[in-house]
Amino acid sequence: MPEELVRLSKLMTERGLASRREADMYIAAGSVYVDGIKVDVLGTKVSPSSIITLDTDAKQDQQRLVTIILNKPVGYVSTQPEKGYKEAIQLITPENQWGSSTRRLTPENMQGLSVCGRLDIESQGVLLLTQDGRIAKQIIGENSDLEKEYIVRVEGELPENKMKMLQYGLMLDGKILRPAVVEWINEDQLRFILKEGKKRQIRRMCEMVGLKVTGLKRVRIGNLRLGNLPEGKWRFMEATESL
Repeated sequence: MPEELVRLSKLMTERGLASRREADMYIAAGSVYVDGIKVDVLGTKVSPSSIITLDTDAKQDQQRLVTIILNKPVGYVSTQPEKGYKEAIQLITPENQWGSSTRRLTPENMQGLSVCGRLDIESQGVLLLTQDGRIAKQIIGENSDLEKEYIVRVEGELPENKMKMLQYGLMLDGKILRPAVVEWINEDQLRFILKEGKKRQIRRMCEMVGLKVTGLKRVRIGNLRLGNLPEGKWRFMEATESL
């Protein structure tokens, strides 16, 4: 039986070489090689076992893409602001850059910079903004398995049976939630580790078991931790860091 071919752009995305849009752009520019042969025709199908490489120009283009780690304060919306609300991206200014990095914000860094993963207006903590479609796919892609960690202050009682419901057994928007790590840190704070991010998920989960959320902070996305990044400040994701 002949091998089933797949679209080159799809294969590039699955391997984390580029987002689908970026893959098409690199193919059209003649920057993609399949088993050593240049491919510049959009829609080309190749063997799933093909060796795919990018030329030097494409690699340098990817190296110029920035990802920014922001400690979002309460009162800022991450995406789709309504009238009167402040966007988190407004905090990405030269004055708000934190740390000892010699790299400085440029107008080019702001082009195509978009938020990856929601964090509601009442919540604070790690928010990533990126120009890199590969990073975005890792965080919000359909098959993303990336952990997000939160510290959640709550009011109310949580018997063992309801704790188990938080860990596994709740349904939101007609779908069963993926298993979560939920544990007490102290008498009024819980640690949540999720591998999904439905709208206001933790707040809704807590409501379903009779808890009221009084504070919510995201402290980690994958390997990227909030650390001592001050509230309202941001820094570049370094080349030595990864999700």
